[in-house]
Parts: sequence; structure tokens; C-alpha cells
Amino acid sequence: MTEPANEDDQRTTMSLFRPPTIVRSAAVALDRSLFSKTLSLAAATIADSKKIAEWRRTLQQTRETLAIERIQIVRPHPDGALAARGAKCLLLDPKVKVAGPETWSAVLKSAVEREELGLVPFELTLDYDYWQYEDIMDVLIPPEDRDVHDGIPSGFNVAGHVAHLNLRNAYLPYKRLIAEVILDKNPHIKTVINKTADVGTESEFRTFGYEVLAGVDDLNVELRENECVFHFDYSKVYWNSKLHGEHTRLIDMFQPGEVVCDVMAGIGPFAVPAGKRNVFVWANDYNPDSYHSLGESIKTNKVEEFVRPFNRDGRAFIREAADSVYEAFQNGEYAVVKLTSKEKRDLRHAVLEGKSPPEPKRFTIPATISHFVMNLPASAITFLPSFRGLYAGREELFAPHTTTKLPMVHVHCFAPKENGDGPILEVCARVSAELGVEFTPGDPEEPGKAAVHNVRTVAPNKDMFCASFRVPPEVAFSPRP
Repeated sequence: MTEPANEDDQRTTMSLFRPPTIVRSAAVALDRSLFSKTLSLAAATIADSKKIAEWRRTLQQTRETLAIERIQIVRPHPDGALAARGAKCLLLDPKVKVAGPETWSAVLKSAVEREELGLVPFELTLDYDYWQYEDIMDVLIPPEDRDVHDGIPSGFNVAGHVAHLNLRNAYLPYKRLIAEVILDKNPHIKTVINKTADVGTESEFRTFGYEVLAGVDDLNVELRENECVFHFDYSKVYWNSKLHGEHTRLIDMFQPGEVVCDVMAGIGPFAVPAGKRNVFVWANDYNPDSYHSLGESIKTNKVEEFVRPFNRDGRAFIREAADSVYEAFQNGEYAVVKLTSKEKRDLRHAVLEGKSPPEPKRFTIPATISHFVMNLPASAITFLPSFRGLYAGREELFAPHTTTKLPMVHVHCFAPKENGDGPILEVCARVSAELGVEFTPGDPEEPGKAAVHNVRTVAPNKDMFCASFRVPPEVAFSPRP
């Protein structure tokens, strides 16, 4: 955006391109017609239409073209007859006046005198479609009604076609206006809902109370993440698109042929993409609806060979998974990797040429689990005592008897938002208390060390963390309770 000549000019210009002031009331329905505004500008007409680009660059250098985002300055000539013959013009900055040569630069004045350019009035109309969400809400919500911490409410989660708000009390009187504008300004959104209760306060399955504020009452969504497709009923399962980065961060740690135990798998945002990378996943969720959607995700994304769904209590499942994986190993179970389209073509060519087709690539399930994922930040740390006796009597499976390491645990939790190492030390202290083994921050490959990663801020005074550490031998090999 080209800067106006000085700050006063800039402020004047920007004030012209604010929405019109209207009478505000939370109880009044949104009247989009009230946001129409017409500005009287000057426009430069160009004698030689082939020189439009050249004159645009020249007048930008003199800071005389209109420099407002999302406004195209090359327009048809305001005279309809001339416009029909292809004549165009350039919109000029409001400081440039048609009848005020004193407002013209020397370059513009010379061009007008030589009749290379002409100046004509231009009526520019901006309507509701032009203004952005923040512009509209700045008009609709008076300053005295805004939350002192948040300003205009602008953030929301997205699950497929659903926008999920979590409005503060100050904005509840305006909730339907807010929802309507979100619907208008986000074409991919078809439904806007507002959370009416905290996640987990009314349901052990991390679902939440909600109300539909605008759009269709349909929470059956489809979305894509990490090259996978997910279908689910957003009202019955947990999903948070803001965790996309965390999903990817952990998935990138998993190696093909390893086994991952996803204790609170939800609909599969860790499990299914990992399965696509030829990682074995024992994926569990206690919510029957999540378990159902997880099964559908596994089928839709064709990862049945690598991902196994379970519907068990997480505490019991931790040890059950270790036993189940070991049993699968003893049985010699394996997964055959599906051929890519290119590999299928190469195979057909090989057969036609009389060559022996290559053996299909397959991964045998190993004896032990490499990673545990525990993405239930409100309570996952309290599940850690279930690791006691995880591999009781099976010490020979791990170092120093083999090169295999004990599993890496990735447990999510909440902690107060503070400066410094306070939250990280608190997370380590909580892990230590649950396992009975002291942990301090550091490299998780070192005994007694945990890497604590700050995932995201979830509230003004609360952050989400992920603590990663290896199960201590004194925990893994202790007698089972």
C-alpha cells in the first residue's frame, strides 16, 4: 500500500474509508443496506489507453493514486458511452481535487496541460460486501460494551463448515449479529454455534453444550488434515482445528513400522495420518461416538492394515495395549503396504515384460510400543500411574538386552500462563508425583528428564503443554497393581 504524503493526509483518507456510523442496538436485526457509502473522488482519464500501466506507475510515485486495500483503482470511465468503447480511468487519492489545480503535483499538472490526462469526478460506492468483519463489528458493538481484554471478538474454531464461538459474557447480547456477520464474511462457513458450557463440565467425553446462532442446524462435518479426510458429528465428539500443528509435530516423530498407542485418540487426528505413514497405531477412545467416527476414519483413509480402533477406559487400555502388541508380535502379524498408482503401473509393465514382480512391501508388528500419546489435557497426567508394571517380567525386550528403548510418553496438560520456567517446572512436578519418579526439564533421552513443549494458549491465564519422557525402568518393570 502506497503511503499518503503525511500522517494527517493518511488519517483523513482512512477516515473516509471507514463504514458509515449507524444507530446501534443488539436487539435490532442486521440491516446490511445501512453499510452503503458513496465517496466523491477524482479520476484520471488517459488519452492513450495503451499507457494505463505507465501512468499508474507514474502517479503512484507522486502518491496521487488511491492507495486503499481491496479497491481496484483501474475502473471503466464514469461516462457510460466512453466506458462502452473501452475507456478507463485511474482513481485518485481524496486529496486530489478535480477543480483544485493547487492539489495536483507538477507531473499531473503538466500531463493535464498536454492533454495526456484528464480529470473527472468519480462516485465510488462501497457497500456491505466491501467491509471486513472487524469493520462491521466495530460499528455494531459500542466501545463501552466491549470486553476490556479482547476488543472485538474475532477468533473462532472451525470444524468443516461449522464456526464454533466461545463468546464472553459482554458479547452475548450481540451473539446473533456476530454470527450473521461471520456467516457473511466466510463463504465456507454454513453454521455458527456458540459454546454454552465448558468442554467436559457436562460430559466426560469432552463434548460441550452449544446453541446454533446462524445458518443451518447441521453439525455433521467433513474436513481434511494431514492429507486425511474425517467425517463426524461435531456435537458428539471432540475436535479442535487449532491443534493441527501439535498433531503434525508428534506424527513427524513416528517412524514407519513402529507401534504408537494413542490412549485418547478421538476421531483419529494422530492415529490416521500416522497409519498413512506406515506406522502401527493402537487407537483408543472411551467415547462410543468417537470410537464409531474413528472406525469410519480408518476405513475412509484406507489404513485398516496399520490402525486398530478400541473403545476402552484409557487407564485399563494402557497395559492392555502393551500386552496386545506383544501378542501380535508373537503371532507374526504384519501389514502389507498398499501400492501407489505408479507402483501399480510399474508392476503391470514388469508382468507384461515377463519379469518377476517384486515382493509386496510389508511391516511386521514389533514386540513393543515406541510411543504413547495422551491428548486429554484436563486429566491425562492422572492416567500415568497406569504405566506401573507396563512391561513387568519382560525386561529382556529392552536395553541392555536389546537395542530397544522403553516407550516415549507424550502427555498433554494445562498449566497457568506465566513468564519464566514456572509452568514447565510445575508440569514436571505433576508428572513426578504421579509416577513416583523425579523428573526435571531436559532431554527426554536422559533418565529423569522431560521435554515440556508449550502447545498453545487456551485462555488468558492458561496454556496447554505436552510433556515428553521415556517410561522409567523402575515404573515399567515394577509388579503390576
